[in-house]
Amino acid sequence: MKKQLEDVRNEYHKGNLSRRDFVKYLGVAGVAAGLAGGPFGLVSKALASDRIRFDGWGGTTSQAFRRYAFEPFTEATGIRVIDGEFGDMDSFRTRVIASFPPGGEFNLAHLSGLFDYDMYVGLGFNTALDESRIRNLDLVMTAMIEPYRRITPDALSAIPYNLGQTGIAYNTKYIPKEKAEELGAGLLWDESVQGRLGSWTEWRTNIWYAALYTGQNPNDVQDMDALWDALRRQVPMVRKYWGSGAELMSLLANEEIHATVAWSGRVAHLQDQGYPIGFLSPYGCYSWEECIFVIKGTNLDVAHQLLDFMLEPEAAIAVAEGQMYPPSLDPTKVEMTDIIKNLPAFDPTGKLEGYLFADPKYWNARQVEWSERWDRIRVS
Repeated sequence: MKKQLEDVRNEYHKGNLSRRDFVKYLGVAGVAAGLAGGPFGLVSKALASDRIRFDGWGGTTSQAFRRYAFEPFTEATGIRVIDGEFGDMDSFRTRVIASFPPGGEFNLAHLSGLFDYDMYVGLGFNTALDESRIRNLDLVMTAMIEPYRRITPDALSAIPYNLGQTGIAYNTKYIPKEKAEELGAGLLWDESVQGRLGSWTEWRTNIWYAALYTGQNPNDVQDMDALWDALRRQVPMVRKYWGSGAELMSLLANEEIHATVAWSGRVAHLQDQGYPIGFLSPYGCYSWEECIFVIKGTNLDVAHQLLDFMLEPEAAIAVAEGQMYPPSLDPTKVEMTDIIKNLPAFDPTGKLEGYLFADPKYWNARQVEWSERWDRIRVS
């Protein structure tokens, strides 16, 4: 039966068998084999073998994945990568939870590192990757892999893929560099940006910077009242809360806003295009790493192939240059281009010492309370 299924699958890929006849055969074969769950599980699994879905942040980030990773992967393997897009992590997670069966049509996702890794594992959406089938994982910075191993010591469910910072972008036509560096996080509360301030709708980033502004450790906030008061004072100053990287870039490029929290990669794109946008990494700057998470129910054979392909230095570096975020590859093992070396957040040592990353346990335990409080303040 296994050989027959493989022969039929080969004929289908050669174009000698219609999809209708292919599905019909799989249905009959499933009944004949008495497979658990009937033929539909087999059909779904077989059809999934020639495609896989990948959900990401859209805009230039997704364009880089498509051009430098997905299209070459499809050309090399014949496996299609179906693009999905999301604006924020909370809404995407709601879609994944609501899907049926668990994970449903979702396969791989470009998640915000440890926050979401820990949360998806807690929801039971993790898988067990076979690292022997992702040989290029040996080229990834140990400092980026170990935090994931601490959450799932038995098996990884994702590969670290890139890192960056959510710092402060500002228009140098209106805000001198010296002033921005002097104010640090305080720039987001300065009267000079009243009505020309931007921010992300996401709750974590706003709370993180309110902690810095009030002189507190974002991973160990002691005075929440001072933090909430700071956010309440800031809301009337904000001209626009942006919801995606594309919107962030548009607001800065069109000078609708003069300062905002911003992703380092998107700012690098604007700088590369000649816009007068500076990037500030204040002390305690929100540093993060992103991962490619494999969601429960995904065809792991295909996932392993795609992940290994994406970590090939040629692909990973090209994607990083397209996205303007340093790759997870260890620069002491892989020679980086000058473009990568000049990106914000790049660390030539590969050790990431001094980078302040969010404690996932601390933040995830407070998500419900803090996100609801933030939503009330933002719309007040």
